Amino acid sequence: MSEGIRVVSDKALKDFAAKVFASCSVKPENAELWAEILVWANLRGVDSHGVLRIPRYVESLKNGNINPRPNISLEKSSGAIAVIDCDASPGPIGMERAMREAIERARKVNIGWCIAKNITHTGAIGYYAQIAAKSNMAGIVMIASRPMMAYHGARVAGLSTNPLSIAVPGNNHAPLVVDMSTSTVSMGKVLEARDAGEAIPDNWALDQNGDITTDPNTASILMPLGGAKGSSLSLLFECLVSLMGSNPLIARLIQPGGDPSGFRQNGLAAAINISAFIDIEEFANEVDLLAASIKTLPVAEGVKEIYAPGERGDTVLSERKKSGIPLPKGTWDRLSEVARSLGIDMPETG
Repeated sequence: MSEGIRVVSDKALKDFAAKVFASCSVKPENAELWAEILVWANLRGVDSHGVLRIPRYVESLKNGNINPRPNISLEKSSGAIAVIDCDASPGPIGMERAMREAIERARKVNIGWCIAKNITHTGAIGYYAQIAAKSNMAGIVMIASRPMMAYHGARVAGLSTNPLSIAVPGNNHAPLVVDMSTSTVSMGKVLEARDAGEAIPDNWALDQNGDITTDPNTASILMPLGGAKGSSLSLLFECLVSLMGSNPLIARLIQPGGDPSGFRQNGLAAAINISAFIDIEEFANEVDLLAASIKTLPVAEGVKEIYAPGERGDTVLSERKKSGIPLPKGTWDRLSEVARSLGIDMPETG
Protein backbone atom coordinates (compact mmCIF):
# COMPACT_ATOMS: atom_id res chain seq x y z
CA MET A 1 0.00 0.00 0.00
CA SER A 2 1.26 3.51 -0.88
CA GLU A 3 2.93 5.60 1.79
CA GLY A 4 0.60 7.71 3.93
CA ILE A 5 -2.61 5.84 3.09
CA ARG A 6 -5.01 5.33 6.00
CA VAL A 7 -7.60 2.54 5.96
CA VAL A 8 -10.99 3.17 7.58
CA SER A 9 -14.04 0.91 7.91
CA ASP A 10 -17.14 2.01 6.01
CA LYS A 11 -19.09 2.33 9.27
CA ALA A 12 -16.47 4.54 10.91
CA LEU A 13 -16.19 6.71 7.80
CA LYS A 14 -19.97 7.02 7.54
CA ASP A 15 -20.27 7.99 11.21
CA PHE A 16 -17.53 10.59 10.77
CA ALA A 17 -19.14 12.14 7.69
CA ALA A 18 -22.54 12.29 9.38
CA LYS A 19 -21.02 14.07 12.40
CA VAL A 20 -19.35 16.61 10.10
CA PHE A 21 -22.61 17.46 8.35
CA ALA A 22 -24.63 17.52 11.57
CA SER A 23 -22.05 19.95 13.01
CA CYS A 24 -22.86 22.23 10.08
CA SER A 25 -26.57 22.35 11.04
CA VAL A 26 -27.75 19.60 8.66
CA LYS A 27 -30.67 17.62 10.09
CA PRO A 28 -29.41 14.33 11.57
CA GLU A 29 -31.44 12.14 9.20
CA ASN A 30 -30.20 14.12 6.19
CA ALA A 31 -26.63 14.08 7.51
CA GLU A 32 -26.79 10.28 7.73
CA LEU A 33 -28.23 9.90 4.21
CA TRP A 34 -25.61 12.27 2.77
CA ALA A 35 -22.85 10.33 4.52
CA GLU A 36 -24.26 7.02 3.29
CA ILE A 37 -24.22 8.16 -0.33
CA LEU A 38 -20.65 9.47 -0.11
CA VAL A 39 -19.33 6.29 1.51
CA TRP A 40 -21.31 4.18 -1.00
CA ALA A 41 -19.13 5.78 -3.67
CA ASN A 42 -15.95 5.03 -1.72
CA LEU A 43 -17.01 1.43 -1.17
CA ARG A 44 -17.42 0.97 -4.92
CA GLY A 45 -14.03 2.50 -5.69
CA VAL A 46 -15.47 5.79 -6.93
CA ASP A 47 -13.28 7.76 -4.55
CA SER A 48 -13.61 10.85 -6.75
CA HIS A 49 -17.19 11.21 -5.46
CA GLY A 50 -16.62 10.03 -1.91
CA VAL A 51 -15.46 11.70 1.28
CA LEU A 52 -12.72 13.70 -0.45
CA ARG A 53 -15.59 16.06 -1.32
CA ILE A 54 -16.33 16.83 2.34
CA PRO A 55 -14.02 19.88 2.73
CA ARG A 56 -15.67 21.62 -0.23
CA TYR A 57 -19.13 20.72 1.06
CA VAL A 58 -18.32 22.16 4.49
CA GLU A 59 -17.04 25.35 2.87
CA SER A 60 -20.27 25.61 0.85
CA LEU A 61 -22.43 24.98 3.92
CA LYS A 62 -20.61 27.78 5.74
CA ASN A 63 -20.79 30.32 2.90
CA GLY A 64 -24.43 29.63 2.08
CA ASN A 65 -24.00 27.91 -1.29
CA ILE A 66 -25.54 24.79 0.29
CA ASN A 67 -28.63 25.21 2.48
CA PRO A 68 -28.29 22.87 5.49
CA ARG A 69 -32.03 22.94 6.24
CA PRO A 70 -33.84 23.38 2.94
CA ASN A 71 -37.58 23.62 2.41
CA ILE A 72 -38.04 21.15 -0.45
CA SER A 73 -41.39 21.78 -2.13
CA LEU A 74 -43.45 20.18 -4.90
CA GLU A 75 -43.70 22.92 -7.52
CA LYS A 76 -45.50 21.04 -10.29
CA SER A 77 -47.39 17.76 -10.35
CA SER A 78 -49.32 16.19 -13.22
CA GLY A 79 -49.62 12.46 -13.87
CA ALA A 80 -46.15 11.10 -14.57
CA ILE A 81 -44.26 14.34 -14.08
CA ALA A 82 -43.18 16.39 -11.10
CA VAL A 83 -40.92 19.34 -10.46
CA ILE A 84 -39.53 19.87 -6.98
CA ASP A 85 -37.70 22.99 -5.83
CA CYS A 86 -34.90 21.83 -3.55
CA ASP A 87 -34.02 25.23 -2.10
CA ALA A 88 -30.24 24.75 -2.54
CA SER A 89 -30.38 21.50 -0.57
CA PRO A 90 -27.44 19.12 -0.34
CA GLY A 91 -27.61 17.41 -3.73
CA PRO A 92 -27.96 13.86 -2.39
CA ILE A 93 -30.97 14.85 -0.28
CA GLY A 94 -32.74 16.45 -3.24
CA MET A 95 -31.96 13.66 -5.71
CA GLU A 96 -32.96 10.86 -3.35
CA ARG A 97 -36.28 12.66 -2.86
CA ALA A 98 -36.64 13.09 -6.63
CA MET A 99 -36.12 9.40 -7.35
CA ARG A 100 -38.60 8.39 -4.65
CA GLU A 101 -41.09 10.77 -6.26
CA ALA A 102 -40.44 9.26 -9.71
CA ILE A 103 -40.88 5.70 -8.41
CA GLU A 104 -44.17 6.58 -6.72
CA ARG A 105 -45.52 7.97 -9.99
CA ALA A 106 -44.24 5.02 -12.01
CA ARG A 107 -46.19 2.68 -9.74
CA LYS A 108 -49.36 4.56 -10.68
CA VAL A 109 -48.88 5.41 -14.37
CA ASN A 110 -45.85 3.22 -15.33
CA ILE A 111 -43.38 6.09 -15.68
CA GLY A 112 -42.19 8.82 -13.36
CA TRP A 113 -40.23 11.87 -14.49
CA CYS A 114 -39.15 14.20 -11.69
CA ILE A 115 -36.98 17.29 -12.14
CA ALA A 116 -35.18 18.55 -9.04
CA LYS A 117 -34.25 22.21 -9.47
CA ASN A 118 -31.94 24.31 -7.32
CA ILE A 119 -29.88 21.47 -5.94
CA THR A 120 -26.17 21.38 -5.19
CA HIS A 121 -23.48 18.80 -5.97
CA THR A 122 -25.15 15.38 -6.11
CA GLY A 123 -22.26 12.96 -5.65
CA ALA A 124 -22.26 9.61 -7.46
CA ILE A 125 -25.57 9.54 -9.34
CA GLY A 126 -25.51 5.77 -9.84
CA TYR A 127 -26.82 5.62 -6.26
CA TYR A 128 -30.15 7.18 -7.30
CA ALA A 129 -30.53 5.06 -10.44
CA GLN A 130 -30.02 1.86 -8.46
CA ILE A 131 -32.80 2.85 -6.06
CA ALA A 132 -35.18 2.36 -9.00
CA ALA A 133 -33.51 -0.92 -10.01
CA LYS A 134 -33.96 -2.26 -6.49
CA SER A 135 -37.66 -1.44 -6.87
CA ASN A 136 -37.80 -3.59 -10.04
CA MET A 137 -37.81 -0.53 -12.27
CA ALA A 138 -35.40 0.98 -14.75
CA GLY A 139 -33.80 4.13 -13.37
CA ILE A 140 -32.43 7.05 -15.38
CA VAL A 141 -30.66 10.03 -13.82
CA MET A 142 -29.23 13.16 -15.47
CA ILE A 143 -27.59 16.18 -13.90
CA ALA A 144 -27.08 19.66 -15.34
CA SER A 145 -24.62 22.03 -13.72
CA ARG A 146 -22.40 25.10 -14.10
CA PRO A 147 -19.82 25.52 -16.89
CA MET A 148 -16.66 23.56 -16.16
CA MET A 149 -16.06 21.70 -19.45
CA ALA A 150 -14.92 23.06 -22.78
CA TYR A 151 -17.38 22.92 -25.64
CA HIS A 152 -15.79 21.00 -28.54
CA GLY A 153 -13.55 23.45 -30.37
CA ALA A 154 -13.51 26.05 -27.57
CA ARG A 155 -10.72 26.80 -25.09
CA VAL A 156 -12.91 28.06 -22.25
CA ALA A 157 -15.56 26.40 -20.10
CA GLY A 158 -18.93 26.53 -21.87
CA LEU A 159 -20.74 23.45 -20.56
CA SER A 160 -20.97 21.21 -17.55
CA THR A 161 -19.71 17.64 -17.28
CA ASN A 162 -23.41 16.67 -17.06
CA PRO A 163 -23.45 12.99 -16.04
CA LEU A 164 -25.88 10.20 -16.94
CA SER A 165 -26.72 7.04 -15.03
CA ILE A 166 -28.96 4.13 -16.05
CA ALA A 167 -29.73 1.08 -13.90
CA VAL A 168 -31.81 -2.05 -14.48
CA PRO A 169 -32.50 -4.97 -12.15
CA GLY A 170 -31.18 -8.48 -12.55
CA ASN A 171 -32.31 -11.66 -10.83
CA ASN A 172 -29.28 -13.47 -9.42
CA HIS A 173 -27.03 -10.78 -10.86
CA ALA A 174 -26.74 -7.39 -9.16
CA PRO A 175 -28.36 -4.47 -11.01
CA LEU A 176 -26.53 -3.34 -14.13
CA VAL A 177 -25.51 0.27 -13.52
CA VAL A 178 -23.69 2.76 -15.72
CA ASP A 179 -22.66 6.14 -14.29
CA MET A 180 -20.68 8.36 -16.64
CA SER A 181 -19.93 12.02 -17.21
CA THR A 182 -20.01 13.72 -20.59
CA SER A 183 -16.42 14.83 -20.00
CA THR A 184 -13.42 12.54 -20.43
CA VAL A 185 -13.36 12.26 -16.63
CA SER A 186 -15.13 14.01 -13.78
CA MET A 187 -13.46 16.83 -11.85
CA GLY A 188 -13.44 14.43 -8.93
CA LYS A 189 -10.88 12.29 -10.77
CA VAL A 190 -8.64 15.36 -11.03
CA LEU A 191 -9.08 16.00 -7.29
CA GLU A 192 -8.27 12.35 -6.63
CA ALA A 193 -5.02 12.67 -8.60
CA ARG A 194 -4.18 15.84 -6.71
CA ASP A 195 -4.63 14.13 -3.35
CA ALA A 196 -2.50 11.20 -4.53
CA GLY A 197 0.23 13.52 -5.87
CA GLU A 198 -0.07 12.08 -9.38
CA ALA A 199 -0.03 13.64 -12.85
CA ILE A 200 -3.12 13.39 -15.05
CA PRO A 201 -3.27 12.23 -18.71
CA ASP A 202 -3.02 14.96 -21.34
CA ASN A 203 -6.57 14.41 -22.62
CA TRP A 204 -8.30 15.21 -19.32
CA ALA A 205 -8.14 18.95 -18.81
CA LEU A 206 -7.05 22.45 -19.79
CA ASP A 207 -5.59 25.10 -17.50
CA GLN A 208 -7.13 28.53 -17.01
CA ASN A 209 -5.42 29.75 -20.19
CA GLY A 210 -7.04 27.01 -22.26
CA ASP A 211 -3.83 25.02 -22.67
CA ILE A 212 -3.54 21.25 -22.13
CA THR A 213 -2.16 20.36 -18.70
CA THR A 214 -1.05 17.22 -16.91
CA ASP A 215 -0.86 18.98 -13.53
CA PRO A 216 -4.00 18.37 -11.44
CA ASN A 217 -3.26 21.54 -9.49
CA THR A 218 -3.62 23.73 -12.59
CA ALA A 219 -6.43 21.79 -14.28
CA SER A 220 -9.55 23.97 -14.33
CA ILE A 221 -11.43 23.12 -17.54
CA LEU A 222 -12.34 19.52 -18.36
CA MET A 223 -12.41 18.16 -21.91
CA PRO A 224 -15.53 16.58 -23.47
CA LEU A 225 -15.84 12.83 -23.89
CA GLY A 226 -15.49 11.92 -27.57
CA GLY A 227 -15.18 15.55 -28.65
CA ALA A 228 -18.41 16.76 -30.23
CA LYS A 229 -20.34 13.75 -28.91
CA GLY A 230 -19.76 14.65 -25.27
CA SER A 231 -20.44 18.33 -25.93
CA SER A 232 -23.72 17.59 -27.69
CA LEU A 233 -24.95 15.24 -24.97
CA SER A 234 -24.15 17.79 -22.27
CA LEU A 235 -25.96 20.55 -24.14
CA LEU A 236 -29.08 18.41 -24.61
CA PHE A 237 -29.05 17.39 -20.93
CA GLU A 238 -29.20 21.10 -20.12
CA CYS A 239 -32.36 21.24 -22.29
CA LEU A 240 -34.00 18.17 -20.76
CA VAL A 241 -33.19 19.07 -17.16
CA SER A 242 -32.63 22.80 -16.65
CA LEU A 243 -34.78 24.29 -19.39
CA MET A 244 -37.68 21.90 -18.78
CA GLY A 245 -37.38 22.65 -15.08
CA SER A 246 -37.62 26.40 -15.74
CA ASN A 247 -34.19 26.95 -14.21
CA PRO A 248 -31.75 27.49 -17.11
CA LEU A 249 -28.07 27.62 -16.20
CA ILE A 250 -25.57 27.56 -19.05
CA ALA A 251 -26.69 30.43 -21.32
CA ARG A 252 -26.95 32.86 -18.43
CA LEU A 253 -23.69 31.81 -16.83
CA ILE A 254 -21.52 32.08 -19.97
CA GLN A 255 -22.89 35.47 -20.96
CA PRO A 256 -20.86 38.55 -19.96
CA GLY A 257 -21.37 39.19 -16.27
CA GLY A 258 -22.47 35.64 -15.52
CA ASP A 259 -21.09 34.08 -12.34
CA PRO A 260 -20.25 30.37 -12.88
CA SER A 261 -19.01 29.83 -9.32
CA GLY A 262 -20.83 27.84 -6.68
CA PHE A 263 -22.67 24.53 -6.83
CA ARG A 264 -25.79 25.38 -8.87
CA GLN A 265 -27.33 22.26 -10.35
CA ASN A 266 -30.57 20.72 -11.56
CA GLY A 267 -31.32 17.01 -11.69
CA LEU A 268 -33.65 14.57 -13.39
CA ALA A 269 -34.77 11.27 -11.87
CA ALA A 270 -36.87 8.95 -14.04
CA ALA A 271 -38.33 5.55 -13.20
CA ILE A 272 -39.91 3.13 -15.68
CA ASN A 273 -42.18 0.29 -14.60
CA ILE A 274 -40.64 -2.66 -16.45
CA SER A 275 -43.60 -4.93 -15.70
CA ALA A 276 -45.78 -2.73 -17.91
CA PHE A 277 -43.76 -4.07 -20.87
CA ILE A 278 -42.66 -7.54 -19.82
CA ASP A 279 -42.93 -9.89 -16.86
CA ILE A 280 -40.33 -8.61 -14.39
CA GLU A 281 -39.00 -12.11 -13.66
CA GLU A 282 -38.48 -12.75 -17.36
CA PHE A 283 -36.75 -9.40 -17.79
CA ALA A 284 -34.45 -9.96 -14.81
CA ASN A 285 -33.50 -13.43 -16.07
CA GLU A 286 -32.65 -11.95 -19.46
CA VAL A 287 -30.47 -9.33 -17.76
CA ASP A 288 -28.63 -12.15 -15.97
CA LEU A 289 -28.14 -13.99 -19.28
CA LEU A 290 -26.96 -10.84 -21.04
CA ALA A 291 -24.38 -10.07 -18.33
CA ALA A 292 -23.15 -13.68 -18.31
CA SER A 293 -22.91 -13.77 -22.10
CA ILE A 294 -20.85 -10.58 -22.27
CA LYS A 295 -18.35 -12.09 -19.85
CA THR A 296 -17.78 -15.10 -22.17
CA LEU A 297 -16.35 -12.92 -24.94
CA PRO A 298 -12.63 -13.51 -25.68
CA VAL A 299 -10.56 -10.96 -23.77
CA ALA A 300 -8.22 -8.54 -25.48
CA GLU A 301 -4.49 -8.64 -24.82
CA GLY A 302 -3.68 -7.40 -21.33
CA VAL A 303 -7.27 -7.73 -20.10
CA LYS A 304 -7.87 -10.15 -17.22
CA GLU A 305 -11.65 -10.01 -17.02
CA ILE A 306 -14.60 -8.48 -18.85
CA TYR A 307 -17.00 -6.59 -16.59
CA ALA A 308 -20.68 -5.90 -17.18
CA PRO A 309 -21.77 -2.36 -16.13
CA GLY A 310 -21.49 -2.03 -12.37
CA GLU A 311 -19.58 -5.28 -11.80
CA ARG A 312 -16.24 -3.62 -11.17
CA GLY A 313 -17.82 -1.52 -8.43
CA ASP A 314 -19.54 -4.60 -6.97
CA THR A 315 -16.16 -6.35 -6.79
CA VAL A 316 -14.47 -3.41 -5.07
CA LEU A 317 -17.38 -3.08 -2.64
CA SER A 318 -17.01 -6.71 -1.58
CA GLU A 319 -13.29 -6.17 -0.97
CA ARG A 320 -13.61 -2.88 0.88
CA LYS A 321 -16.42 -4.15 3.11
CA LYS A 322 -13.87 -6.65 4.41
CA SER A 323 -10.60 -4.73 4.33
CA GLY A 324 -11.73 -1.10 4.71
CA ILE A 325 -11.61 2.03 2.59
CA PRO A 326 -8.14 3.43 1.74
CA LEU A 327 -7.75 7.20 2.02
CA PRO A 328 -4.71 8.89 0.41
CA LYS A 329 -2.60 11.20 2.55
CA GLY A 330 -3.95 14.30 0.81
CA THR A 331 -7.55 13.33 1.52
CA TRP A 332 -6.78 12.36 5.12
CA ASP A 333 -4.95 15.64 5.76
CA ARG A 334 -7.77 17.76 4.37
CA LEU A 335 -10.38 15.83 6.36
CA SER A 336 -8.23 16.30 9.46
CA GLU A 337 -8.32 20.07 8.95
CA VAL A 338 -12.11 19.97 8.74
CA ALA A 339 -12.34 17.79 11.85
CA ARG A 340 -10.12 20.17 13.85
CA SER A 341 -12.17 23.17 12.78
CA LEU A 342 -15.40 21.49 13.92
CA GLY A 343 -14.02 19.82 17.05
CA ILE A 344 -14.66 16.31 15.73
CA ASP A 345 -12.40 13.28 16.17
CA MET A 346 -11.07 11.61 13.06
CA PRO A 347 -12.28 8.03 12.48
CA GLU A 348 -10.18 5.16 13.78
CA THR A 349 -7.92 3.50 11.24
CA GLY A 350 -7.22 -0.18 10.67
